[in-house]
Amino acid sequence: MKKAVQQIMLGTVTKNEKQTAETLRRIRAAGYDGIELNGFMVKPTSFLVRMLTKAAGMPVGKGGSYDWNALVKEAGLCVTSIHEDLGTIRREPETVAKEAEAFGTKYVVITGMYRFDYSDKAAVQGLCRDLNTSGKILKEAGIELLYHNHNCEFLHVEPQKTAYDLLLSETDPEYVNFELDSYWPTEAGVDALALMKKLDTRMKLYHINDRGTRLLKPAMTPILKSDSMELGCGNMNLDALIAQAKNVNVDAVILESHKNWVDNSPLRSLEVSAQFLNARI
Repeated sequence: MKKAVQQIMLGTVTKNEKQTAETLRRIRAAGYDGIELNGFMVKPTSFLVRMLTKAAGMPVGKGGSYDWNALVKEAGLCVTSIHEDLGTIRREPETVAKEAEAFGTKYVVITGMYRFDYSDKAAVQGLCRDLNTSGKILKEAGIELLYHNHNCEFLHVEPQKTAYDLLLSETDPEYVNFELDSYWPTEAGVDALALMKKLDTRMKLYHINDRGTRLLKPAMTPILKSDSMELGCGNMNLDALIAQAKNVNVDAVILESHKNWVDNSPLRSLEVSAQFLNARI
């Protein structure tokens, strides 16, 4: 089971190719085996995408013109997977498949849809059909399609059914499987371990993060809101979650923390989290 880092963490430490090479070297030195890339960070992207990610506190950096294939290989890392948006996959499935093949990965991952109503049952059912269609096309090219969740998928489409329930029941496991991010269901009040067990072997990759509060002064009542934390520094039952990921033989455990980094440094943060992961994987 590989250990990897999600590229979205690295925008502030990949401002030029020299810095990017050093960042990747430190990732490898910390004990990680790979990196999960984003299509919008390894090729030129629109101004809107760059502004949206920056507004979310995760700037994409200037890596669209770098030779990521060479940089990753020189650092001794592999590419576990690559994130792409559904629109690009539907328009250019052959291009997406070739991109994944060039990076040496069999996984293309779709993240939650932007400005999509996950409480609309008909809309979610339509999304399931689109995922099945795209997954089938990619599989014919030797690539597997995975769906990555945030918290919006846990909105209810019926009193006892969430959008995520529909995604699980109405996608074909032959063509669509999952990269579970346990932080987001926890944030939505959902039992992440129970969800993992429900996914079973359809969980091919596991996104890991911790959730807690970094107090810089005495706590007020009520306590400050929870946020992303380094692994082992929060309150999630990560040992049980990692054990379940091992039970179903996921291909990689991928760290993705969201700003709020110790020392305000994504590199220092991922090195702290590596100590936790290295003791368990």
